[in-house]
Amino acid sequence: MTDTQTKEKPATKTDQGIKEPGLYKVIYINDELTTMEFVIETLLDIFDYTPTAAEDVTVKIHDDGSAVVALLPFELAEQKGIEVTVLARGRGFPLQVKVEKE
Repeated sequence: MTDTQTKEKPATKTDQGIKEPGLYKVIYINDELTTMEFVIETLLDIFDYTPTAAEDVTVKIHDDGSAVVALLPFELAEQKGIEVTVLARGRGFPLQVKVEKE
């Protein structure tokens, strides 16, 4: 290669159109039959809440009729929603869990 020739650098493309996965809300819906103790238990066991935070969110669900309990990627939100629903049905509770896009 001579001094007058330049070596071309290949163009680099950093944006490949890949986006971070969107987050989904896991929402508990209040009902008259599911006990607050069960809701607290699922928040502790499934979502790793602290006891105080679990109690606070449970009161919010009770007072407001529903509350977002987690914000997760879709697959994880769906899995945890199903886990809670299966536990609830196994104990005879009609607790409803919704998963919706943030």
